[in-house]
Amino acid sequence: MRLRNKPGAPAKIANYPQYVVDTPEKWQGRWKERFGNNNPIHIEVGTGKGRFVTEMAKLHPEINYIGIELQMSVVVVALDKLIAEDLPNLQLLHVNGGALTQYFAKGEVSQVYLNFSDPWPKTKHEKRRLMYHDFLVGYEEILIPQGEIHFKTDNQGLFEYSLHSFSKYGMLIEKVWLNLHESDFEGNVMTEYEEKFSNRGQRIYRVVASFPKK
Repeated sequence: MRLRNKPGAPAKIANYPQYVVDTPEKWQGRWKERFGNNNPIHIEVGTGKGRFVTEMAKLHPEINYIGIELQMSVVVVALDKLIAEDLPNLQLLHVNGGALTQYFAKGEVSQVYLNFSDPWPKTKHEKRRLMYHDFLVGYEEILIPQGEIHFKTDNQGLFEYSLHSFSKYGMLIEKVWLNLHESDFEGNVMTEYEEKFSNRGQRIYRVVASFPKK
């Protein structure tokens, strides 16, 4: 998700350190201290404008959420939502989602959400896909034993790639939805992209996969 640069974004983000963590590496292994409780931690990699993670935090106050987004122009949009809601169980990180092991300790995260990630369709860009082997290594490192990845997309090619990548890595495919909005799945929280694509009549795919217990 790309938006035009927002001139005031850096200053606004700097003015809300209680919401956007400026030095997340110092909280590695101490996120429960940051939140002030021992609740499970769920992260969304590529949080975009923040609709999904904000709504999830509102629905589940018993879970701590962290939204991770590299682009400052969309981080500040997510920040506006968080300021309006003032959710104590949500934090935002303006960092690269490919460096998660720098910000989270081994087994510190309970669940990872990947929603409508960039498909990077060209073969030469495979390593940039968030379901690529090297990213899975990082997720497995920070997740609890048998921790889960929840992935949604409208892109059939990326969905098929994710199933192949998860299986090749040795993950367990817990459940698959080939048409989420026509299924009996309850409690779905839509992202901005999901609503847009769904309104166009596009199929939404979803998969839950877990890492095997070692």
